[in-house]
Amino acid sequence: MNPHAFADLVNRRTFLGHSLAGLGALALGDLMRPTGSASAAAPKPGTDAWRGVIGDQLHVQPKIKRVIHLCMAGGPSHLETFDYKPKLAELNGQPMPESFTKGQQIAQLQRAKDGLKCMGPQHAFKKRGKSGQEICEIFPHIGSVADDLAIIRSMYTEQINHDPAHTFMNTGSIIPGRPSMGSWVLYGIGSESQDLPGFVVLTSVGGGQGQPISSRQWNNGFLPSRFQGVPFHSKGDPVHYVNNPTGVTRNDQQEIVETVSKLNGLLGQERYDPEIDARIAQYEMAFKMQASVPGLMDVSDEPQRILDLYGCVPGDGSFASNCLLARRLAERGVRFIQLYHRGWDHHGGLKTKIKETAGYVDQGTAALIADLKQRGMLDDTLIIWGGEFGRTPMAQGSGRDHHIKAMSVFLCGGGIKGGITHGATDELGYAAVENVTAVHDLHATLLHLLGIDHKKLIFRFQGRDFRLTDVHGHLIEPVLA
Repeated sequence: MNPHAFADLVNRRTFLGHSLAGLGALALGDLMRPTGSASAAAPKPGTDAWRGVIGDQLHVQPKIKRVIHLCMAGGPSHLETFDYKPKLAELNGQPMPESFTKGQQIAQLQRAKDGLKCMGPQHAFKKRGKSGQEICEIFPHIGSVADDLAIIRSMYTEQINHDPAHTFMNTGSIIPGRPSMGSWVLYGIGSESQDLPGFVVLTSVGGGQGQPISSRQWNNGFLPSRFQGVPFHSKGDPVHYVNNPTGVTRNDQQEIVETVSKLNGLLGQERYDPEIDARIAQYEMAFKMQASVPGLMDVSDEPQRILDLYGCVPGDGSFASNCLLARRLAERGVRFIQLYHRGWDHHGGLKTKIKETAGYVDQGTAALIADLKQRGMLDDTLIIWGGEFGRTPMAQGSGRDHHIKAMSVFLCGGGIKGGITHGATDELGYAAVENVTAVHDLHATLLHLLGIDHKKLIFRFQGRDFRLTDVHGHLIEPVLA
């Protein structure tokens, strides 16, 4: 050994520094150690991909392999989607009974100068399918798959403004900085894809006010960064820098990734930091994506009948195109896929605008369900359709305001009973009153279908055990097959 290096190793400051680093690593290791049923250590570079903290020892028999969450961002009105209220139509334009609203949290209507007025459904409903599910006429394509849907009319949430409501829907907490449900799933059971991220997000917009969506909605929170969602762009390059710079070959890029990984590996030997392993894994994933993503986005191998089914022009950035990409991601083993459509915030012009927004998502949603079904993939896929909150049965001019006490979502796919309606709101659609269903219940059910007991998927952080459902959550058993 070089004598100067040896002296550096044994001098007092170096000794104390290394000793303190070791103690710090032990403390951090204790704080970060999960209490799941298997070790959470990341696999070493070059070995098998992350298979989840639970590994092969799932808590219950899984019914699905993946989740596709269709996020209707902006808060779609349940009263013009899946919850028909003839009594509300009867009271259209009349004062809202005070017994419903007195002392209640109403976003912007509490001080309405002309009082709170009932606003009847703006579009008719029809019974669809053999099951006779009541679905608004602005969804003719979704109506065609009514017998595959479990519509939950009794959902409620806790946050009345868009961003915190999205945060609560995604993380189960009103406090920003917690892991999203996609991150929890990826942490718990990993992904089946070797060359794509296990958690992918796509966005589209159209039909109404397009509220921005913060990237923290798919953040990993306090989980290692390898579990965060990766946004793909609907137009242009799907991922920034997916193509090599001019003059850089794939072999050149591989040498760079291998060299950087070796340097990070050396750092990892000196310092305990789970983010070092995460960084190595992310560099390697990025390199694999440079080969896999172009093939994913190239839909030239899709027959025209499939493009017609979705009603999309590949690469147009539409929700329908994103639904087609969701199916292709699912085929490639991606575990959690989120599609945000921004355009459901209808404070005015509801009658026209909600029909326009529905037109952006209706065919793509139904096509995704039908396409997965004909490929035998719907049986092991869970589709969730819904927004972050509902809308008021009271008018806000020609629109409806935000509302937390009632909203509708639907579930479809593996482990779900099709052709049923679960829960109910009161006669005016103001509040959920029958089989009331919380966001935590939705999360618990989602995890259950993946084979995870929501009470056992835990991560210790800052001396406390955390889970997606916190101290809440019950299975929505009536919708389970």
